[in-house]
Amino acid sequence: MQARNGLPPSPPRTHREPTAVITLLILCTGNSARSILGEAVFNALGQGRVLAVSAGSQPKGAPHPMALATLSAHGHSTQGLTSKSWDVFAEPGAPRIDAVITVCDSAAAQSCPIWPGAPAQAHWGLPDPAAIDDPSAASAAFEATYQALRQHVSAFMAALGEPGDEDLAAALKAGRPKSGRT
Repeated sequence: MQARNGLPPSPPRTHREPTAVITLLILCTGNSARSILGEAVFNALGQGRVLAVSAGSQPKGAPHPMALATLSAHGHSTQGLTSKSWDVFAEPGAPRIDAVITVCDSAAAQSCPIWPGAPAQAHWGLPDPAAIDDPSAASAAFEATYQALRQHVSAFMAALGEPGDEDLAAALKAGRPKSGRT
């Protein structure tokens, strides 16, 4: 079912208890590279306080092999990482989403998906490493994207605050890239 603007409707919101895990939806168009990396990095660094899931408006159908290789090289499990449509998070029984982070590169004129109804949103635009054809350059780009996301997630976690006294908006702002992109 599509909302009037062509986007999936938002699932009904319920109040998040202060001690509840914060659920983040990492969105990108293809959900094969940046959002997959972001999901894994958030789940690794989230200290059990953050659960990240990822999706795309036009999913590729599988994570990019270099995204999986980059995660494996850094000791992350790639078990359960899938490229999926954002529609799965609009279905009944889907997890409640506390915040949405888009990671597509608006500077490259990519269409970034919008998740209506989320209480907190941020755009952490990053160049798409999957768009690079040369294997050596692509590998370096995946590593650079991983490192950038790791820095953003670390800043997010540092700014989040203590359990029960979290400031999600401040954490989203702290994690945002400092390159001048919004």
